[in-house]
Amino acid sequence: MEKLRIALIGVGGMGSHHLYSSHARNPRVEIVALCDIIEERCVAAAKKLGRDDIAIYTDYKALIDNEELDAVDIATPNRFHSIIAVYALEHGLHVFCEKPDAINVEEALKMKTASEKAGKVLMVMRNNRYTPGSKYLKKFIAAGEAGDIYCGRCAWIRRRGIPGKGGWFTTKSESGGGPLIDLGVHMIDLSIWLMGNPTPVSVSGCTYSKFADNDAESDSEHSKFGDSVSNGTFDVEDLAMGFIRFDNGACLQIEFSWASNIVKEQRYIELRGTKAGLTWFDNGDVGIYSEEDGKLVDTVRSCDMGNGHDEALRHFTAIVLDGAEKDYVPQQGLDMIKILCAIYESAQTGKEVIL
Repeated sequence: MEKLRIALIGVGGMGSHHLYSSHARNPRVEIVALCDIIEERCVAAAKKLGRDDIAIYTDYKALIDNEELDAVDIATPNRFHSIIAVYALEHGLHVFCEKPDAINVEEALKMKTASEKAGKVLMVMRNNRYTPGSKYLKKFIAAGEAGDIYCGRCAWIRRRGIPGKGGWFTTKSESGGGPLIDLGVHMIDLSIWLMGNPTPVSVSGCTYSKFADNDAESDSEHSKFGDSVSNGTFDVEDLAMGFIRFDNGACLQIEFSWASNIVKEQRYIELRGTKAGLTWFDNGDVGIYSEEDGKLVDTVRSCDMGNGHDEALRHFTAIVLDGAEKDYVPQQGLDMIKILCAIYESAQTGKEVIL
C-alpha cells in the first residue's frame, strides 16, 4: 500500500488530535517525524505511539531540510501557519494546516501563491464540512430542494470560555484576533460552503473586549486549548458581530464570542431558501423547514457529529495519493482571511469595508 510520508509540526493542542485521532489510525499514513518547540511533547508522543523510530525536532526548518517527506501537517499557533507552510511548499512538500489559514491577508496570499508555484496541495482544516449533517445539507441544497439560498446567520457564542487566557490565544500578534478568527472560521466557512461558495464583496462589524479582567471559571468544554499565562496579554476581542454581503446578492449575519452574558453556549447555522429553510445544530442534527400543499412542514434529521478532523485529513491523503477531487482550494482560504480582517477594520473605523 502506498503511504503518505508525513511530519507533524506542533504536537500540543490540536496537533495531538491530528496525531492520535487520525494519522496514527490511518494505514495510508506513515508518521516520519514530530516537531515542537517543547521537545518533551514529541518524546512523550513517540512513546505513546510505541515508536522509537520517529525523528524528533524542535526546528521545523531542520526537519524539512533533513527528512524524506511527502507532506507536513501544521498545528502551531496561528502566526506560524503561513511561515511554515510557505517554507514547506517551497521545498516541494504538500501542506495540511490547522485553521485559520493565516493571521492576515498578505500571509494567506503568500500561502496560495507558494502552493500554485510549487504545484503542491495546500489544504486548511475545514472539519465541519465533513459532519454527516453538513454533507446531508450540501446534497439537499445541490439537488435544488432548498431553492435559492438568499440569506442566513451563523454563530458560536460562549457564556464563559476564553482559551489560554494571557497566552498566544489572547495575544493578537500571535493569534490574529479573538473569537472571530478562532471560532468564526468554522461557522462562516460552513455557511458559505453550503451557500455554494459565493464571493464576499463587503463586510461591516463590531468587536468588544469586556471580559479581559474577568476570572470566572469556564463553562465551555471547547475552551481547553492553550496554556494560560498569569498577568499575560489580552489585546483581542471577546465578542464580534458582523454582516457579510456576497456577489450574488445573498447576505450572512455573524456572531462569535468567548464570553458574554447569555443563557448557554450555542453554535448554529440558519440558512433561508425560497423552497426551504435549513438549520445546522451543534449536536449534529439538521432541520428543514418548508411548505407542502399549503401547510408548513418541519423536519429534523438526527445526525451525530462524526470525526470531521479525521475525515478532512483522510481526504487530504486521498488528494495527494489518489488525485481525489479537492473540496477546499486556497482561494477559499484567502477569501476567509479577507472577511475576518475586514471585519476587524470595520470595527475600528465604524464603516463598511469593500473587499
